[in-house]
Amino acid sequence: MPLHYRTIPVTPFQQNASIVWCGATRKAAVIDPGGELPRLLKVVDELGVALEQIWLTHAHIDHAGGTGTLARERGLPIVGPHPGDQFWMDGLAQQAAMFGFPPAESFAPSRWLADGDQVQVGECAFDVRHCPGHTPGHVVFHHAPAQRAFVGDVLFAGSIGRTDFPGGDHATLIASITERLWPMGDDTVFIPGHGPESSFGHERRHNPYVGRS
Repeated sequence: MPLHYRTIPVTPFQQNASIVWCGATRKAAVIDPGGELPRLLKVVDELGVALEQIWLTHAHIDHAGGTGTLARERGLPIVGPHPGDQFWMDGLAQQAAMFGFPPAESFAPSRWLADGDQVQVGECAFDVRHCPGHTPGHVVFHHAPAQRAFVGDVLFAGSIGRTDFPGGDHATLIASITERLWPMGDDTVFIPGHGPESSFGHERRHNPYVGRS
């Protein structure tokens, strides 16, 4: 399997930052570098991979807080999320102050993403699905050959993303899960923004918020 990944929970929010890399080329991207950049970069060095991109599922501070600094220090392009999260990026400084995070450098994506786009690291291509509801611009990265999806805060093991923040909407989130995640297949394992991995099949059968849908 050419796709490899390592997930590192960072910040007091224990947000799952993931380093994904192509086994053939050792080229890598980091998904949602929310903070604790020295820890993340230490893992990159230990893995012996070449970090080339930053991918964002959405622009909440616990997922995007380290993005501006990492992009500047390493000269990395920022890919994602969808333009619907522009207002969250504009408010990063206020988010950091509100939730007790270190000051976050502002940034602008090198590339916005839309539903149906693809992103690629080495020889590994990921399909992009726009999955609003938690935030308006939330996206998910799906690598079908490995049956893996990096879903940010759309879905968790036994739970779903919050919808009480500005721009959140419960019905929209449920539609994103049932119409865009479930078709990826019951055997697909997803890496959520917080907590342990699970599979779409398990959540479809057992998740009390969206199960049997």
